[in-house]
Amino acid sequence: QVQLVESGGGSVQAGGSLRLSCAASGIAFSVNDMGWYRQPPGKQREWIAAITSGGLTNYVDAVRGRFSISRDNAKNTVYLQMNSLKPEDTAVYYCTAFKGPRVSYWGQGTQVTVSS
Repeated sequence: QVQLVESGGGSVQAGGSLRLSCAASGIAFSVNDMGWYRQPPGKQREWIAAITSGGLTNYVDAVRGRFSISRDNAKNTVYLQMNSLKPEDTAVYYCTAFKGPRVSYWGQGTQVTVSS
C-alpha cells in the first residue's frame, strides 16, 4: 500500500518560513520523481515544485527563489522549504509521486496559513 504522509504545516506570519516533509512508503522512492502541489481556498489545485530521481528541480514562477524542494532517498522523504512566505501562499499543500508526466499518488495534504 502506497502512502505519502505530509507534515510540517501550520500558521506563520508573512515573511516567515516553514519546512514541509513527506514520508513515502510502498513505492520505490529513489527512482520516483516527486513533487508538491497546493490548493488555495476557493481555487484549483496547482503544481508548484518537482524533483527528479536524479535531483533536478523545477518550480512555478510564483515560488521560484523562495521555495526549495529536496529529497533524502535514505529516509524516503521529500521536503519543501518555504521562505519569505506571503498570505497568498495560504493553501493545502499536497505531496505527489509521479509516473512519467502524471501524478500517480497523492498525500492527504497539510494546511499552511500565512497571516499578514
